[in-house]
Amino acid sequence: MLNLWSFLFLSSLYFSSFNVIFGGVDDSSVSENPFTPRASLIRYWNKEIRNEIPKTHFLLSKVSPLTAVDSASFSKLAGQNDLASRLPFFCSSAKLFCSPDLSPSLEKHPKDVNFAVYANRNFTNYGTDRLDGVDSFKNYSEGDNVIIDSFRRYSRDSSGHKDKFSNYASESNVVDQSFNTYGAAATGGSGNFNNYNRDVNNPNLRFTSYSDDSNGQGQTFTRYTENANAGNGQSFSSYGKNANGVPNEFSSYGKGANVVGSGFSGYGESANGANDTFTSYGFDSNVPQNNFKSYGDGGNAAVNSFSSYRDQSNVGDDSFQSYAKNSNGAKVDFNNYGKSFNEGTDKFAGYGQGAAGQSIGFKSYGRNTTFKDYTKKGVIFSRYNNESSAETAQDKTSGSVVNKWVEPGKFFREKMLKRGTVMPMPDIRDKMPERSFLPRTIMSKLPFSSTKIGELKRIFHAGDNSSLETIMIDALKECERAPSAGETKRCVGSAEDMIDFATSVLGRNVEVRTTENVNGSKQNIKIGTVRGINGGKVTKSVSCHQSLYPYLLYYCHSVPKVRVYEADILDPNSREKINHGVAICHLDTSSWSSGHGAFLALGSGPGRIEVCHWIFQNDMTWTMADS
Repeated sequence: MLNLWSFLFLSSLYFSSFNVIFGGVDDSSVSENPFTPRASLIRYWNKEIRNEIPKTHFLLSKVSPLTAVDSASFSKLAGQNDLASRLPFFCSSAKLFCSPDLSPSLEKHPKDVNFAVYANRNFTNYGTDRLDGVDSFKNYSEGDNVIIDSFRRYSRDSSGHKDKFSNYASESNVVDQSFNTYGAAATGGSGNFNNYNRDVNNPNLRFTSYSDDSNGQGQTFTRYTENANAGNGQSFSSYGKNANGVPNEFSSYGKGANVVGSGFSGYGESANGANDTFTSYGFDSNVPQNNFKSYGDGGNAAVNSFSSYRDQSNVGDDSFQSYAKNSNGAKVDFNNYGKSFNEGTDKFAGYGQGAAGQSIGFKSYGRNTTFKDYTKKGVIFSRYNNESSAETAQDKTSGSVVNKWVEPGKFFREKMLKRGTVMPMPDIRDKMPERSFLPRTIMSKLPFSSTKIGELKRIFHAGDNSSLETIMIDALKECERAPSAGETKRCVGSAEDMIDFATSVLGRNVEVRTTENVNGSKQNIKIGTVRGINGGKVTKSVSCHQSLYPYLLYYCHSVPKVRVYEADILDPNSREKINHGVAICHLDTSSWSSGHGAFLALGSGPGRIEVCHWIFQNDMTWTMADS
């Protein structure tokens, strides 16, 4: 009996002068090795979809680029649970999203260094025992995709050493930076983070044992993660622990960010004379989440100031647990804290408990706060709750602030889809890393469950608390979430699985569509010719949206009562066609949340209006084919 390798070898000889011809792809004939993932998909498509509509290049372009031999080899490794041993080659060959493996660096840099146009580096033991000097990271990793940098024992035991991080990793995608024992036991000097991770997608920054046991080494975070999107945000664990006289300033930290979280655990614990200032922290953000746990515990004469903290933000959640507990002479001032235009949640548990001589002031503090086991001694409330979130929200609705977190044109009414309408188009560009589907023969052998996250971390070399771990967990949770009312859903990691789901909902006479390109994004457009799919009748569709995961993963779902349209998109000035868009209108919104962005943008509420949106780049919608 021939084994797999003999079969492939003999097949390659046989087909060296013979190729199978597949027609109908973009109205041209395509010559294929019959054992490639692409050829396999075309055969599957012909078998499962019963019409003569040309196969779209859009979907075929997402098929795995693996050769027939590599596909068989990796499938065998997956079956043996040994893909991790060949991960770098697997990721590059299959066009996956993987974190680079950073080997420790033992480089010595006794002189001042200016770092520019670097990326994915491990700065281990860098600047250790340095005396004075300045290291500058300017425009470092700017505009890159998937940034992994590690600063371990950086500037440890140094004296008077200054570090400047300016425009670090700004406008990048999926940034993962780790600062372990950074500046520990350092004397004097300073760290300056300016425009750090600005406009970043999925930031994950970890400061562990940062400035521990240091003496007078100040850190300044200015415009840190400003306008960032989603992600874990920042984690400060044991930051400044046992430090002496360490001033830290957070200015415009997380300003204008979208759903970014920060965690301060054991920050300033047992420190002496710590001075932390949070100015415009989480200001004007959307659903910021900040967790202060055991912050300043056991500290002496610490001064903490929160000014305009989470002011003018939308919702948001802050948790202060055991903050300044058992401290001595702590002074904390909350000014304009939490005055968001939609109510958030603030929890104070064990705050200031067991402390001596502390002074805590709340001035113009927003509503919706719980104080649990909160020490009452030495607390001053000035104009507390003088302006409720509801009142603030009412003030905002007359202007444009209420719509700030809903991009113009992201949602619109069905009546806008008429020739001659001028309307804003949102940014429909795909901001995720480029990836490909996995062949079903490989994907079916990989675990796909939140209960198997340990195995997935081993396969894809994801470190504990890394961006990749979080990304996988978030995707798995969304895939495992119970469907909403009337929804049918499935996550698919292969084109064959997508075809299976679409045909199971719509039948075998189906067609897939997407918006042609990204022209018109973030500008006004003019609607040209409009055509309703299936005659513009109420129908159902299967829409598939990308999820961030190591391989290309789509969240596909079907909801009833929609209308799907195709529309020529014109330049409003020249009236020339610049795009061909696909839009879907949801006619039944009764099960949507009252806080859905569509209702913030359009007004009204669940079940009262229909809501339309464009199909974004690399997303798609399946419908029954027009006869």
